[in-house]
Amino acid sequence: MIGSLAFAAPFTLAALALLPALYWLLRVTPPRPKRIDFPPLRILLDLLPEKETVARTPWWLLALRLGVAAALILALAGPVWNARRASNAASGSLLLIVDNGWPSAPDWAQRVASAEQALVNAQARGRVVALVATADWPQEPVLGDASQALEKLRGLTPQPHLPERASHAGRIAAFLDRHADMSVAWIADGVSMQTPDPLMEALAARTSGRTIEVSRNPRTMQRGLAGVESGATGLTAHVVRAGTDGPGNALLRALDRKGLALAEGRADFASDATEASAPIDLPLELRNQVARVEIIDEASAGAVSLLDGSQRRRRVALITGATTDTAQPLLAATYYLSRALAPFAEVREGRGGPADALATLLAEKPSVVVLADVGQLTGEALQQLRRFVEDGGVLVRFAGTRLAAANDDLVPVRLRRGGRTLGGTLSWETPKTLSPFGDSSPFKGLKPPAEVSITRQILAEPDLSLVGKTWAALSDGTPVVTGETRGKGVIALFHVTADTSWSNLPLSGLFVDLMRTLVNLSGASDASRTAAATASASNATLAPLQTLDGEGRFRAPPATAKPAPANYAGNATGDYPPGFYGSADDPLAINALRLGDKIVALGAAPSGVATTTIETVRPVDLRPWLIVIALIGLILDTIATLWLSGALGRLRRPAIAAGLIAMAGVIAVDRDARAQTPAAPPAASPSSTTPAAPPLSKRDIDGALTTRLAYVLTGDSVTDETSRAGLAGLTVMLSARTALEAGEPVGVNLDRDDLSVYPMLYWPIVVGRPVPLEPQIRKLDAFMKNGGTVIFDTRDALGGRPGAQTPENQLLRRIIGSLDIPELEPVPRDHVVTKAFYLIDRFPGRYDGGQTWIEALPPAESGVRPARAGDGVSPIIITGNDLAAAWATNRRGEPLYPVTGSDPRQRELSIRGGINLVLYILTGNYKADQVHVPALLERLGQ
Repeated sequence: MIGSLAFAAPFTLAALALLPALYWLLRVTPPRPKRIDFPPLRILLDLLPEKETVARTPWWLLALRLGVAAALILALAGPVWNARRASNAASGSLLLIVDNGWPSAPDWAQRVASAEQALVNAQARGRVVALVATADWPQEPVLGDASQALEKLRGLTPQPHLPERASHAGRIAAFLDRHADMSVAWIADGVSMQTPDPLMEALAARTSGRTIEVSRNPRTMQRGLAGVESGATGLTAHVVRAGTDGPGNALLRALDRKGLALAEGRADFASDATEASAPIDLPLELRNQVARVEIIDEASAGAVSLLDGSQRRRRVALITGATTDTAQPLLAATYYLSRALAPFAEVREGRGGPADALATLLAEKPSVVVLADVGQLTGEALQQLRRFVEDGGVLVRFAGTRLAAANDDLVPVRLRRGGRTLGGTLSWETPKTLSPFGDSSPFKGLKPPAEVSITRQILAEPDLSLVGKTWAALSDGTPVVTGETRGKGVIALFHVTADTSWSNLPLSGLFVDLMRTLVNLSGASDASRTAAATASASNATLAPLQTLDGEGRFRAPPATAKPAPANYAGNATGDYPPGFYGSADDPLAINALRLGDKIVALGAAPSGVATTTIETVRPVDLRPWLIVIALIGLILDTIATLWLSGALGRLRRPAIAAGLIAMAGVIAVDRDARAQTPAAPPAASPSSTTPAAPPLSKRDIDGALTTRLAYVLTGDSVTDETSRAGLAGLTVMLSARTALEAGEPVGVNLDRDDLSVYPMLYWPIVVGRPVPLEPQIRKLDAFMKNGGTVIFDTRDALGGRPGAQTPENQLLRRIIGSLDIPELEPVPRDHVVTKAFYLIDRFPGRYDGGQTWIEALPPAESGVRPARAGDGVSPIIITGNDLAAAWATNRRGEPLYPVTGSDPRQRELSIRGGINLVLYILTGNYKADQVHVPALLERLGQ
């Protein structure tokens, strides 16, 4: 290594010319005269000074001051020490190859510095140079002056796609064959998508008589995002790395279109793995707003994955007209549909009749409605479904015997009604197979398997528009899937059932792809949906809207970017850089890496190819060191001046005296502080009556003598009154229906009240209230450990979604995060709490959509058990159904709040669930002891 010195402000060095003038001024100016005391009693004894004052400044002090001045001048000039590699002794022409794809972006400055040094060395030796950037458009290398190559190098930037080494390899090989004396220097990024690398093979075949050197970092640190998938609870990002010696984890961040962070995730690699997954938990509403997922602190386009409409997870309302038979799930159409939709959509199944289920599910604002063999819709249900489609929703219908007899207009084509069972319009004597999808079909690009066959279907009436509405057809041209746009939405019809009674389509992987394509239509804009559903997409193109640069930052599309095909599904290239294409409402996302892509480390160099490491030596700023030297010089100058003037001797004794006084003061303060420390109180005598604890209040005594239901006071008057009224109503029902006669409910304050006298605490979560302090958490933890049960009610079942992080849910997580609670699970159907008094299967409140969680129980033992439970009562129960509001009544026994579910018995079921909860908390698992009934009966001889 050699070094070079540079200055940020070289003109400041001109001040060094003033040092001689400064030397002359310091030399002719004498130091300060010595001050001599004049005591009256020693006038005659000390008329003459003991020492003569010097007439000039000593040379060593003069040199010290000149050195301080020089150090300050050099510091102001900004000196920087640049370490450089020693120049290569090779001669002849030079071919410099630089990888400038996205894998080189994280350490691009370091690579450019290494390439610059190679060109500077070539320029010093008068060598001609050809520069090739592997991510640029392939061209024939051109020899030129090293200074021209240096200017071209400084104009290079990392490109947002992988290097095109395969395209450059042939031209580089032919160029080297024409120049036998040419040496090669390759600044490689260390990453390859092919094994073996085509450029490495081309260079290895031409090592005879030339020097070939590959420079790369000793560790392969690049990480990339190979796609993001939307799952049931959130996003899953697939992270890849080139080598196992890179970072062992990756922190990810999900952002919306405005660049606001929505969530974060983490991927941890196994020691020998190059792939890892990072879950990003988000509710559906926020998940669909994610437009970009990136690896934090990985500045490259490959570390960014853009999400478009096809990757958003929609809510699908699933309604069937058939009778639900849970004992035979494989015979139900909803089973196949839910299994096909679950990987990419949130499925909501309706309860009750089609009209009631439709009204309930449309209130949840789904993107797609699937009707499986639903017959004719009339009245308000039909109008609601029409408005849903016209407002942009997607309606997917499946055939069946009920639809064959229906006569509504929510179908894309006219159907033949009243089909016969054999040889008629609904059946085929010979099963038919699917033909390839046409260009006008949204299913274009999918390949129908040969084993898919249709044995029965509903036929469409032939007309002139039938061909344009046919999205899938049988081998004889009979439509099997038809569709059209209506208003802003889409209507699609499968002419077969969603189960296996008419075809084996639901058993194939094609069924999943068909449903995914239809669900994705719900996120398309009007123009793109029309192009995808009713027009040919083969020639449709989308102009670049916003693209990424090599470091993963958004920028305006470059002039070289071309419009991408509407069905483009490949990796980013120079023609199609990563970014968004099309309209701002429904753009197409193109990424540097796709789902399933891998990146591997560049293989070891073959024989004849030298491998070196890119130097990591960085310039050293010398200014801090020079400033420190100047400060030290000023301190020494001050000390020397005091010594020469004699002031140092006079300051010595006062300084020592001041130090002794300070030490004496510290010792005195320390002794005084220890003297005033109160002594421990003496031990109480046996006859003393010192109380061990404060006396119990009348309220605590009353709570211990009378069973009372308690609720936590939240500070919100409406919520606290609802809790009181709810527990009061439940207490009345307990007295009327059971043997329990409980007292009036009590509101407790976690700060001052004793919790041990109450068996149960009902705690409604109120957003905005502070999290309990540490003493309150300890009191609550002791209450749960001593046998008490806390019922947390987030009351967010109406607006929350499965897995959603509502504000109430987040506050609950903060509260229970400090508690020692057991593992929880949804209440099993055979749990003792479902049989404590009534036989119930759920615990509704004012809402009926929330899940109820209880302490997880071990697997049931072999044998028949009427109820499944552990040895004790669960210390915690969590729900979101707002139980107290359903129990709350006024003085006349009338409900205070309406229930929101469609079940007319919801309030009664809520009261029954509350009675079960109270009896479970008070009596434990007595129902589970019925397992011993056979043994008892045997002993009694019965």
